[in-house]
Amino acid sequence: MPVTKAFDQKSSRCTVTFTLPLEATGNAKKLFLAGEFNGWSPSELPMRKGKGAFSVSLELQTERQYQYRFVTEAGVWLNDTQADFYVYNAFADSDNSVVAL
Repeated sequence: MPVTKAFDQKSSRCTVTFTLPLEATGNAKKLFLAGEFNGWSPSELPMRKGKGAFSVSLELQTERQYQYRFVTEAGVWLNDTQADFYVYNAFADSDNSVVAL
């Protein structure tokens, strides 16, 4: 499921909904969103578990790109399979997902 973006025509903000299908989470009971928008906190933004997916919505500044990843309650970091693109993360020797606004 791709990231959905709802741009506010009156401001430079966008409501972004991040979604990850349940089958991509490795049976996680809880999932969190971590990224540049929250200092990469692995527990600050819990995602809501719904029918078939976890999701969370954030209001972000437009004209920017944000790196992010999902984190399970067990500390496993996951990428978004539907991200706008990916950038290499030397710290984790893996890629980060990116959303472009």
